[in-house]
Amino acid sequence: MTDNYPLEWLDSLISITLNPAKIYFQDLTKETIQKLSERALLEAAHIQSELKNRVFSLHKESQIRLLVQKYHSAMIILLDTLTEYQRDNEFERSDCSNLGKTLVSCLDELLFFIERRFANFLSLEERVPNTYLTVSRRELKVKLDKIKKGLIAEVADPAFTDIVLGDLYRFIDGRKGYGVSFRELVYRRELVEKLEQLRQTKNQTSLFNAHNELLVYMNFNSRSYIKYFTQSIADKINGLSSKAERIDSLHFHFKEFRQMQSNQNTVLYPDHQSLTVTLTAWFTDEISYLEKTLHLEVNPLKNYRRTNSDAFAVKDRVTVNLSADQIALILKACDDTRLLNARSLNEVFKTIIPHLSTPNKKELSFDAVRRKSYVVEENDKKMVVQALEKIMEKIMSY
Repeated sequence: MTDNYPLEWLDSLISITLNPAKIYFQDLTKETIQKLSERALLEAAHIQSELKNRVFSLHKESQIRLLVQKYHSAMIILLDTLTEYQRDNEFERSDCSNLGKTLVSCLDELLFFIERRFANFLSLEERVPNTYLTVSRRELKVKLDKIKKGLIAEVADPAFTDIVLGDLYRFIDGRKGYGVSFRELVYRRELVEKLEQLRQTKNQTSLFNAHNELLVYMNFNSRSYIKYFTQSIADKINGLSSKAERIDSLHFHFKEFRQMQSNQNTVLYPDHQSLTVTLTAWFTDEISYLEKTLHLEVNPLKNYRRTNSDAFAVKDRVTVNLSADQIALILKACDDTRLLNARSLNEVFKTIIPHLSTPNKKELSFDAVRRKSYVVEENDKKMVVQALEKIMEKIMSY
């Protein structure tokens, strides 16, 4: 039969049998509860199979979307109902408490299955119901706590694990309830699941270890990770003795990076540029900079900097009441619009930055500020726009 209600048994069990206000609840024995727990696990597997069969039997996308959303909504309602029961003291004291926890776990796995397998048919920008969010965060924390110690030991890089675990635990422990979208939840769930899988495979297929490959695949476009990734490569390149070696090594790293897979249908921050686009721009610009300056000798430049260090004394610097990130954004925009006409973006930073300082930093490294231009935060954009608007208003008042 294709017109039956696949969730009928679970719905009846949760809505009627386990309802503390119903008489059925009082008559449940330990033996019956054990059998119900065992069947619940079988039902969860059956529902997954049934949903896949029904989806493949449909031909119109609108029909599939409606079916998936119906399943998803019905399961969230059942999960909310169970969570309400768990707040009932009589329910928690009864033998049904463990059955309730089993059912919560089953529904959570079913919802994850739908959100992962049929994400294209769900409205991922919708807000996650608070009850479901609480349960999901709890389940996510259990999984993450299990792999945390192993992940730290395997990666052996505190900077990397602080970025990844920091993001996940901030999401789990966050007080933010209103406004968390299904996209945010699904992304963290998939990331934790893939981190679990990595612990079993432990493959390293290129210069970049499996954990970096995973974050590139997952489009983990956080600013802190981009800085970590580019700095890691820069540290390796800068350890080489000649520019020719650096260029060759950078080309090789870039080739390895281009061969890494990236899922453009998933992203940590949808309003930010994708990770592959940002890192490709960084590689391209770094290679271009090294190739254009290949003819320059390093030693004379070092001597020049030593003998002319007083040329860039603090008293001769102009303080800009913006952050280094915001200065980088302005200079990049000036170069892109050709308001500043220099041989390259590097030349712009190299010429201007040594003469500038910020309220928080007297001496700025042109190379460090240049790297900041590859990663732009929304808040920096707003601050720069506000500063430029003030300049426009002042000009109009002349």
